[in-house]
Amino acid sequence: QVRLVESGGGLVQAGGSLRLSCVGSGTAFNLNDMRWFRQAPGNQREQVARISSRYGSTYVSDSVKGRFTISGDNAKNTVYLQMNGLKPEDTGVYYCNTILDGVDYWGQGTQVTVSS
Repeated sequence: QVRLVESGGGLVQAGGSLRLSCVGSGTAFNLNDMRWFRQAPGNQREQVARISSRYGSTYVSDSVKGRFTISGDNAKNTVYLQMNGLKPEDTGVYYCNTILDGVDYWGQGTQVTVSS
């Protein structure tokens, strides 16, 4: 059974930083792509970053490029999302995700609130 647990969210002023963590169990992160999504009230869930430890590649969406960085620690089965230069529009619930054998797995989410 795959389990993902996010942490690190909180309330921060615009321009501030947060680092989100996603700790996984039940799967080897170095074999799966890991993703961060976010969902603001009334909006669809959107992917903001992805990391493939297996191939050493990362992706961040245009909306966060230059401000967010995704990284991973395979030994700790943990994926991070470093968020700098936060804006009010970054507010939302951030979720960690992976797909294993065609099944989507999600964490419970962590709330990020950016005040102006």
